[in-house]
Amino acid sequence: MSTTPRRRGRRTLRSAATLTAVVVSMSSLAACGSGGSSDSAGSGPVTITFWGWAKGTQDVVNAFNASHPDVHVDYQQIPSGIAGGYAKLSDAAKAGNAPDVFNVEYAALPDFVSQGAVQDITKLVTPDLKAKYLPQVFQLTTLGQRNWGLPLDAAPQALFYRKDLFDKAGITAPPKTWDEYRADAEKLRNAIPDTRIGTFFPDDPSPLEAMSWQAGAHWFTGVGDTWSVDIGGAETKRVTDYWQQLISDDLVRVQPSFSQQWTASLQKGETAAYLGAAWGGGVLKSTLAGTPDAAGKWAVAPIPTWDAQPASGMLGGTTFAVSKNSKKAKAAVEFATWATTTPEGIKARIASGVSSVFPAAQDLVPGAKAAFNTDFYGGQDIYSVFIDAAKSIKSDWQWGPAMSVTNSAMADVFGKLGQGGTVQQGIDAAQQGTVAAMKNRGLKVAAQ
Repeated sequence: MSTTPRRRGRRTLRSAATLTAVVVSMSSLAACGSGGSSDSAGSGPVTITFWGWAKGTQDVVNAFNASHPDVHVDYQQIPSGIAGGYAKLSDAAKAGNAPDVFNVEYAALPDFVSQGAVQDITKLVTPDLKAKYLPQVFQLTTLGQRNWGLPLDAAPQALFYRKDLFDKAGITAPPKTWDEYRADAEKLRNAIPDTRIGTFFPDDPSPLEAMSWQAGAHWFTGVGDTWSVDIGGAETKRVTDYWQQLISDDLVRVQPSFSQQWTASLQKGETAAYLGAAWGGGVLKSTLAGTPDAAGKWAVAPIPTWDAQPASGMLGGTTFAVSKNSKKAKAAVEFATWATTTPEGIKARIASGVSSVFPAAQDLVPGAKAAFNTDFYGGQDIYSVFIDAAKSIKSDWQWGPAMSVTNSAMADVFGKLGQGGTVQQGIDAAQQGTVAAMKNRGLKVAAQ
């Protein structure tokens, strides 16, 4: 990648209105309507079904049901999306028995829209409601100037690191640039031979996607009625070359995400940092809850950038979407609105003090910050890091309509790292597989 990124990102925003033709035309969403008018009006409460998997969701449902006599939510916990939840949802949509509302990550939402599994809720999203959400995040729920979901959280990137291990290696401050990150990786390995600065997750392409986003890549762009697909562009190549070198030089570990291997390496001090997102604050705290003396050793810093200027992609994040067959869209959106924009909804989700959710509705951030116990981070105000990172999320990223194929192609190759496979080969496989899948779905594609 050159040091001067291509400045074509704003085209994504300008061309957003065209994406209805690109994504929606190949589905039968027109028959789904925009919801609201078909909610039943019986003598008792309207009952809606909801599928999700995030921690704290049952508490959210309980709190909603206790305070809303006219709508009752029947919740079913399913596996996380990549662990089988998306397959279950897709099968249910095809069979016509999907829940009224379900959780889906930003990256997977266009895929569900293209399948015709999600209902257009534009008429139920008022300007006042839209204004509550961080614009860069709400944009990810919008295709063709139509709304397909409500954002729960933002997931700006962050660096979690062990202060004591950095000190031992003579690292006086967390790295601000990717060059400094590599230099610190060398210092750590030299000072503590069994310790590495971080991990490349072969089973989860999302960190690489977030870093490509941060670097200025544009994997998918809607132009007219055509998708431009450029997964292997120069910005991404800069990222893949960088991580391939870290792996080849044995400066980072290659371990499955959130696996026993990864957890054990954190517990033993063999991994000194974690490139995650805002939600990672709670995940790391929970993962190491039973580790002696872990509390107080960890800190949070902005993620390194190429030029030391603040910049972030998003690593994960979740929406509430209404299924195509739901006849209770108005009630479903009422529940989703309450869960994502009210202090009561966020308070119920983080009541345990473990979740570090960063609400997409910005007025709720102070409440989330107050509810999260930061003793594990030595009392550090970690939400101040997340707040600044959220402001730096690049606003010109678009997810594609076949991300399940994109991710599978990458993970298949990443799983062979060290056995002849390379990070760049994973990107190349994703480009080829994604273009083929999109064409097979009847979408117009211009591959770069």
